[in-house]
Amino acid sequence: MDVDKRPGTGWKTVLAATLAIAVTSFTTSSFAGPTLDKIKQRGTIKVGVGTTPGFFSPDSSGKWQGFFIDYGRALSIAVFNDPDKVEFTNSSPQQRLPALQAGEFDVLLSGVTVTITRAFQLGFHFGPTVFYDGQGILVRKDLGVATAAELDGATIGVQSGTTGELNIADFFRKTGKTFTPVTIEDTNEFIAALESGRVDAITQDSSDLVGKRTQLKKPDDYVILPERLSKEPLAPAIAGGDDRWLEIVNWTVNATIQAEEWGITSQNVDEFLKSEDPAIQRFLGVDPSLGQAIGLDPKWAYTIIKTVGNYGEIFDRHLKPLGWERGYNSLWTNGGLLYSPPFR
Repeated sequence: MDVDKRPGTGWKTVLAATLAIAVTSFTTSSFAGPTLDKIKQRGTIKVGVGTTPGFFSPDSSGKWQGFFIDYGRALSIAVFNDPDKVEFTNSSPQQRLPALQAGEFDVLLSGVTVTITRAFQLGFHFGPTVFYDGQGILVRKDLGVATAAELDGATIGVQSGTTGELNIADFFRKTGKTFTPVTIEDTNEFIAALESGRVDAITQDSSDLVGKRTQLKKPDDYVILPERLSKEPLAPAIAGGDDRWLEIVNWTVNATIQAEEWGITSQNVDEFLKSEDPAIQRFLGVDPSLGQAIGLDPKWAYTIIKTVGNYGEIFDRHLKPLGWERGYNSLWTNGGLLYSPPFR
């Protein structure tokens, strides 16, 4: 290569060459990471989940279905370009966080609440919030209460090892009321405890309570009280130490949100391949430059949307049948909290 001999220009050539080498080195090294390396060597992603209808539960044939399950399949597409290279394992709240720390799971898609202690003390990293939730209380109608504050002296079932234990105690302490907690480890026992009269009410994230209410023998005999005792932003959780894996989780979630904002669905995504919008061309891989720059298949976002759909499709498929409204889980353009950073 000829070097420009004009005064003051040689350093520019050297600098440009140095930057090019640095960028190449950074790009190559940034694609590596201990968790992602294990995933690729193993050939599957290990995902910890729970058992709540609509969010995660096996169907009659044993195949996992649900809102969070679709995000596990989306991650499998991002890494392997295949929705089925993912292994789902049910794990209780008491087990799942230690299991993630121990490396038994690559990611938790179990409705984990983002908290500061889990970030600092446990060393977890969280992806984008995929479901904005809040802790509620499910009670028998024959108690005749309309608000949580009227449950003074009630016996309430709480799940051990969750933020719910702390939240319900804080609520009654703050209101100056009393309650008797009944600690239950397995949430499947909540139904029996409520129907037998062992407890007057149960408290969990409202997403869990909606599913629990459908499992009761007489759902109409029970009501979820209007208060939300806490903010419960539910997000994918991974162990710290692998920035590359974290970004794959981040942008997999963002892809489903961005697709809905653009109106791209599993049904019309092929039509959008003809779009002249350069941002959509990069997003769907028609222009492969974005995928090449981040080290993923240029069609990774296209395949995710084609296979599992955008955020709205995932929500409507699994949660709308249970009576869920979008609420805070609407796009920011519709008054909700869902917002994707730019894909560029």
